[in-house]
Amino acid sequence: MVAATKFQSFVTAVAAGTHVNCLNADSDTLKVVLSLAAPSASADLLLADLPAAPTGTGYPGSNDVANAATTSGGTITVDGSNVTWTAGAADWTDFRYVSLYNSTAASGPLIMFWDYGSTVSLGNGETFTFNITTNLFTIS
Repeated sequence: MVAATKFQSFVTAVAAGTHVNCLNADSDTLKVVLSLAAPSASADLLLADLPAAPTGTGYPGSNDVANAATTSGGTITVDGSNVTWTAGAADWTDFRYVSLYNSTAASGPLIMFWDYGSTVSLGNGETFTFNITTNLFTIS
């Protein structure tokens, strides 16, 4: 998995206990969404703040990462499952970033994003997998 960048609003809200009535990493639904333009770690707060998502047949928007949290020795680890998108009959417009947000809260507060380093293009029937190799994030 490529390195993640935390949205500053998430770090501040977790520390203050205000991330939409506190994030429940075990029961809230966390989702990922794609974009071409870079999210702003310092300015973006909510899903609506993110740049436009790809267009093309078969892009469903965000996908659930099936997250679960475990606690050990004062550290919370949030894990998830890989997410795969498949382009439909029309090619998708390019994307480069994958952003994680809390979809349980109506406003979709942002958590972090991953930069794949270059644009990704999907043609008809091609897939892209957001690979979670260890965990999404830890809080200690």
